[in-house]
Amino acid sequence: MSRPSIRESAVKLLFGLKIRQLRAEKNISQSELAEKAGLSVSYLNEIEKGKKLPKVEKIAQLADTLGVSYDWLVSLQTQKSLMPVAELLRTNLLEELPLDFFGIDKSQLFDILSVAPVKLNAFINTIIEISRNYGMKVEHIYFSALRSYQEMHENYFEDIEQQVEACKQKYGIHAVPLGARELIRILTDEYQYRIEEDGLTQQPELQELRSVTLKGKQPRLLLNKDLSETQKCFILGRELGFQFMNISDRSYTTSWVEVNSFEQAVNNFKGSYFSCALFLPREEILTDLRAIFQSGAFQPELFLRLLNKYGVAPELLYHRLTNLLPRFFGLRDLFFLRFSNRANAELYDLSKELHLSGLQAPHASMLNEHYCRRWVSIQVIQELRTRLQREQSSEDVVLCKAQRSKYYGLEKEYLIISMAKPSFKGSPVIHSVSLGLLVNQGLKKNIRFWNDPSIPIRLVGETCERCMATDCESRAAAPVIYRQEQRVANLKAALEALQRED
Repeated sequence: MSRPSIRESAVKLLFGLKIRQLRAEKNISQSELAEKAGLSVSYLNEIEKGKKLPKVEKIAQLADTLGVSYDWLVSLQTQKSLMPVAELLRTNLLEELPLDFFGIDKSQLFDILSVAPVKLNAFINTIIEISRNYGMKVEHIYFSALRSYQEMHENYFEDIEQQVEACKQKYGIHAVPLGARELIRILTDEYQYRIEEDGLTQQPELQELRSVTLKGKQPRLLLNKDLSETQKCFILGRELGFQFMNISDRSYTTSWVEVNSFEQAVNNFKGSYFSCALFLPREEILTDLRAIFQSGAFQPELFLRLLNKYGVAPELLYHRLTNLLPRFFGLRDLFFLRFSNRANAELYDLSKELHLSGLQAPHASMLNEHYCRRWVSIQVIQELRTRLQREQSSEDVVLCKAQRSKYYGLEKEYLIISMAKPSFKGSPVIHSVSLGLLVNQGLKKNIRFWNDPSIPIRLVGETCERCMATDCESRAAAPVIYRQEQRVANLKAALEALQRED
C-alpha cells in the first residue's frame, strides 16, 4: 500500500487542524460534533489528526455545525493561531526536507503537528522569519542536510569505496597518479562520451563554470580550457563515478547553478566521493599517512609530496583525510574548512566546512564578520599572496603550514594543518584548506609530531567582532559584539548584586 504524498497529507492535516481549532473555540466536545455531523467519534478523531478527509456531504455538515462556510473550511485560509503551520505547508518545505534520509517517518511528523500548541506554531513562525531575514533558500537546507548526513556517517561510505574498487578491477585502473588520458579512454570507449577540452570558449556566459555535461546517447563533456590537470582529472573521475554507479539524477555542471532536490545533492556528493577515492586509493594513502604521522617532526614537504604522488589538489587530499582519519585512526573530532580570498579584499569567505562529532570552533558566520587573522587558515593565504607579489610570480604554488590553536574562553585546543594555493595559475583568488584535529589522547597516540616545537601555539578568537583580545596586532574590526555582550553581563551582575542587598 503506497503512502499518500506530503501534499495530500498536508491538505488533510490543515483541514483537521481547522476542525479541532473551531471545535475548541465553540466549546464543543468531540462526541457532540461527531453526533451532529453524522460521524463516529473514532472517525472524527482520525480527521482531526489529519489522517482522514471526509466526503463532500460530511464536510458540508461539519461546516454547518461549526458555523463556517464550506469553501473556507476546504481552503488554505485559516485562523490566525494556525497561520504559521499553514504557511509551512504552503512553502512546500515538508516535501523538500529529506526526512527519510534521517529515519524520520513523515506520518509521525504530521502527528506532532496535528497537536501543535501555540508555542510550536510560534516556533515554526520563527524559523520561517529567520529564513526570510537571512535570505535562506531551499538549497541551503539541502546542503545543511547533506553535511549532517556526512557527519552521521563520519564522512566514510563503504559502499562507494567498494564501487571504486570494482571499477578499478573492471577497467584495469592501477596507475598512481591516475592521468586524464586513461579516464578519457574509459569514458569514450565504454560510455561513448564526446569530450571537448575547449568546449566552453564559444559560450562566454559559461566561462565561470569548469565543465558542463550534455545528456544523450553520446554524452558531451564540455571542459573549460583554463582547467589545471588536477581539476580536469577530478571532473573526469566524477563523470566515471556517475556512469559506473548508474546515477542520472545529478548536477550537469561542476559548480552548482541550481539544486533541484536533496537526492540530487546527495548524488553529486557521491560522484565527488567516488572521484576522490579513485585518485587516492585507500590502502596506499593509509600507508603514506601512517609513515608521516609516525615522525616526531612536522614536515610540510611530506604533505606536499602527497599532492605530487597522487596528482591531486590540496582540497581533494583534505577531503580524503576527512574520509579516512575517523575510521582508521579514530580521530573523530575534526573539522574541514575552505577559505577564499580575492586580492585586495579584506573579507575571507568561509566557502566550505565540515564538522564531525559536533560543531567545532571555528565555524561559518552568517553576519559578514571578520574571521580571526591569527588563524593559520588565513595566515597561509596572506603569506602565499605576499610571496607571489614579492617574486612577481604566477606559478601555481602550494604553501603548507601548521598551528596549534587555543581559543579564548574555551578549553579545547586544535592541531590545524593548512594548505593554500591560487584558484588557478595567475588567479587573483587564493584558496586555503584546513584540517583541524582536537588535541586529545587519540591525537597524541596517532600523530607523534603534534607537539613539535616548530609548530607555533597561538591564542585565537572566532571573529574580531566577538574577540576579547585587547592587544591583538592582527585585529581587522572592533570587538563590537564582545563589548555588547560585556555590557549586558555587567548589567546582569549589577542587578543580581542589587537583589542580594535587598
